[in-house]
Amino acid sequence: MPRSHAEALVAAKSVFQSALLGWYRIHARQLPWREAPSLYKTVVSEFMLQQTQVKTVLPYFARWLDALPDFAALAAAPEARVLKLWEGLGYYSRARNLHRLAQALAARATPPRTPAEWQELPGVGPYTAAAITSISFDAQAACVDGNVVRILARLTADATEYRDSASASKVFAPLAQALLPPAAPGDHNQAMMELGATVCFRQKPLCLTCPVRKLCAGARQGEPESFPRLAPKQMEQRTVVRVWCERNGALLLHRAPPGAKRLANQHELPTAEHAGLTEAVAIQGELIARKKRGITRYQITECIHRAPPQVARAATRPDLVWVPLDQLDALTLSGPHRRWVAEILARRTP
Repeated sequence: MPRSHAEALVAAKSVFQSALLGWYRIHARQLPWREAPSLYKTVVSEFMLQQTQVKTVLPYFARWLDALPDFAALAAAPEARVLKLWEGLGYYSRARNLHRLAQALAARATPPRTPAEWQELPGVGPYTAAAITSISFDAQAACVDGNVVRILARLTADATEYRDSASASKVFAPLAQALLPPAAPGDHNQAMMELGATVCFRQKPLCLTCPVRKLCAGARQGEPESFPRLAPKQMEQRTVVRVWCERNGALLLHRAPPGAKRLANQHELPTAEHAGLTEAVAIQGELIARKKRGITRYQITECIHRAPPQVARAATRPDLVWVPLDQLDALTLSGPHRRWVAEILARRTP
């Protein structure tokens, strides 16, 4: 990054800190984990907010706190209940890690207080550790994620092209740490998140209302949207063929094995392979839905075809289960499949 801009920002850090915190204390959104804050609320919210927007998290957070109000309740809950409460948020390893973290904390007399100690717990990386410890224990640890990278890249007019946000985060981490105030580091970190989420948008940032606009080299140059400069993602196209098979008021689903990396013990519509078909045979059935979704670097097209009669007769594999339609709500389905099944059932001919 341009040394002069970064040095100027650090030299003016007291002005930056004061302007940012003053704005935050007036304009911070009222979020449930900020009301009567606790370590538990902070931890749960940080896990839920990983790769997920606030508006998506809000109803899940409320339901979770109602069902599992503290670490002890979470630690004692069976995994099936934990996953059911998480259903629809995706990236289910977060739920499993949060469950294991609660069990680890339940075995300790007191919770850890430093970022290094928190990173030894399941699912906690540098960003999450910094967020939890700065908010809950006033640890001097700056949070650096995509929001912070965007803000700092614009403040310093950094024209470097980075491979991705993660590599940029490593470069900007020292600057973020240098700007962290000794008092209220948690509020400062949350203010940076808030600024990125509500003002310093990727596109069409609200520069006229930005509390630190006078310190922003990108704004002075008149092109804040050109920062940060990240190499475009290389998306890989994939097609998945699935089958829809009903029998006697029950739907055939595939249950992932307990050791599966992503969807252990969860249910989805079976692929052609799960159903014992080649894709060439499966696609001869009526196409009843075509869905698109993105997962990490993959752009996936899911084609759901009505299964031929032999599938119902031959569905004896242990990972294939017949689920009565009126019991679907009791199962944990991956979020997209829950929506697709509901949509298909809603529009089918009675």
